[in-house]
Amino acid sequence: MKKILFLTAFLLVLGCRDEEVESVSQVDNAPFEITQISFKPDFNTTITDEIVLDFDGVQTFSGYIPYGVSIQSLVASITTSPEGGIIQLDGALFQNEVTAHDFGKEVNVELFNSDQSNSWNYTVRLTYFTGLPILSIDTDGIPVDSRDVYVDGSIELFGGLNFEHIDTSNIMIRGRGNSTWFLHPKKPYQIKFETKTNILGLPKDRKWVLLAEYSDKTMLRNKLTYEMGAMSSLDYTPAGEFVEFFLNDVHLGTYFLAQKVEESNNRVQIGDDGYLIEIDQDYRVDQEDVFFAPTIFTQQYTSNVFNIKAPNISYGSAEFDLIENHVNDFESALFGPDFTDPDIGYRAFVDIDSFVDWFLINEISKTVDAQWYSSIHFTYIPGEKIKMGPLWDFDLSYGNVDYADPEYPEGFWIKDNPWISRMFEDPYFVSLVENRFSYYYNNLGYFNEFIDDNSAYLDRSQAYNYDIWQSLGMYVWPNPVWFDTYAEEINHLKQWLSTRMNWLAQEFGS
Repeated sequence: MKKILFLTAFLLVLGCRDEEVESVSQVDNAPFEITQISFKPDFNTTITDEIVLDFDGVQTFSGYIPYGVSIQSLVASITTSPEGGIIQLDGALFQNEVTAHDFGKEVNVELFNSDQSNSWNYTVRLTYFTGLPILSIDTDGIPVDSRDVYVDGSIELFGGLNFEHIDTSNIMIRGRGNSTWFLHPKKPYQIKFETKTNILGLPKDRKWVLLAEYSDKTMLRNKLTYEMGAMSSLDYTPAGEFVEFFLNDVHLGTYFLAQKVEESNNRVQIGDDGYLIEIDQDYRVDQEDVFFAPTIFTQQYTSNVFNIKAPNISYGSAEFDLIENHVNDFESALFGPDFTDPDIGYRAFVDIDSFVDWFLINEISKTVDAQWYSSIHFTYIPGEKIKMGPLWDFDLSYGNVDYADPEYPEGFWIKDNPWISRMFEDPYFVSLVENRFSYYYNNLGYFNEFIDDNSAYLDRSQAYNYDIWQSLGMYVWPNPVWFDTYAEEINHLKQWLSTRMNWLAQEFGS
């Protein structure tokens, strides 16, 4: 009987031990989870109130970090259920409420159980300030008040979630623009690095422009048009990204950092013997510029000049004579009696697809200057054909001008450019335009979505921008209409574009 009782007791104890071992194993392998991630003032001197991140219920914790918080050295407070486990941030061991980490980029969080037999992955995405990259330039307090004289300075770029950072680099900065420089308090600038530099994911180069977009209260007209250009057959269209711009620690608001129109391997490619020309006004050229006045174009527009932007050549040189004579020969063919002849007419001189796309994008946007006034670029490489482009300067487009017909979405404008007007007398050119327009018209929904996406991206930034400049709800030259809110400005742009495209569709039979 004692043996039976002992055996029974032994089996009971053994059973309990098995249950205990199984229970421990279940704990070690039980699904751990992170229930909260926050940043507390107790462990972060730059934080005034606890920041608790939002969780999407799947994998991602996200939140907004105010400007001034040391986002690249934050100590997180991470709560798990059950308590315990081992945590790594970007593969490095993390001690809760002790280890500082860089949260300026997306952070991978891995939670292990106690014996590291299982793990669970999470992502932390923090929006810093407005979510835009932060571009800071320091000139030691020296004002940047000239379009002609560069000021030495240094630049830093905090790229945020989407772009690479740039550590302190030497640059030079000066003002730029014409009406935008003289009329508006929010100034545009040009910066120049010591060496070609990749910035915001754009190809390396030395010179970049900071567009203030003060007249354009959507701040999207250039961005939208360059998107159209990227979809076109044009060889090159500038690209850019929005930034928060600080100059000598003063926040100047939302800027569009863009590539400069210039000859470069990563921009306008004209080889060793090509030419980049801008049709401009005689009073706008610089003293060192070299330009000419072609025979026919300037008969109608006497203040226009054709400015040779690249290469640097001298008056009277063989290169100067070549480009001047070639443009005159092209105009003679274009306005001559046999202009529609594909062999001896204007088509022998031009890359017609580039003319069609250049015309349509400028006509869709109804940009005021491209009829004849300025910012009309074309290239010519000897032995090849004249190509229109690149596109440039669209803040006074899509109805954003009060001194000319482009205020209204109906009616042609660029069609009255002397070259384009003559080409419209050629049925072949008209057919190309009509067929090509359907491509842009079929993308109207995409263009409106592009506006929506970019305005949402700028939403936090525009609030700061207009808090600085107080220009919403007031006239800014040359606004034909103005609205009290950013959302209304966006809606007006979309409505104008849709009306414009529908009117053109009727004219082109799309």
